[in-house]
Amino acid sequence: MDSPRTARVAPAIRLAVEADLPAIVAIYNASIPGRLATADTSPVTVGDRRDWFAAFDPASRPIWVAVSGGLVAGWLGLRSFYGRPAYHRTVEAAVYVAPAHQRHGIARDLLAHAMDAAPALGIATLLAFVFGHNDPSLALFRRAGFADWGRLPRVAELDGVERDLVILGKRLDP
Repeated sequence: MDSPRTARVAPAIRLAVEADLPAIVAIYNASIPGRLATADTSPVTVGDRRDWFAAFDPASRPIWVAVSGGLVAGWLGLRSFYGRPAYHRTVEAAVYVAPAHQRHGIARDLLAHAMDAAPALGIATLLAFVFGHNDPSLALFRRAGFADWGRLPRVAELDGVERDLVILGKRLDP
């Protein structure tokens, strides 16, 4: 007899608040040793990230957290691209998930939430900058409809290994 499948419970997604910063930093720091998701090579502190967190604006450049079982399981932030006024409708999306919650759809849910919310935030184009060897993240963005828009060969060096950076993009035309 087949065992019944338990239905997946989607996490609650909400705007991040300052009290979430320790969890956001812990999730980010957990990604550093794997050398897949960030160009940082040593942990950051909550103090290091206070100004970074304060730069997010819920009205135009939010950071969201996914809460599962009462804990922050992942986060996604939208940052301005290139810092020039003409790019005001383009953002870079970065998503991180706690190791215990990876492969449970958290990143997919956060990315879907961001794509749904983007037009109301005045955003027309989403970009993602992903290491060329980060197969899980490349697959995540490609499944969400992002296309490869560029590759910067060997621009990062992690532990003596040069790594490519893939630029993925998605236009959110109505």
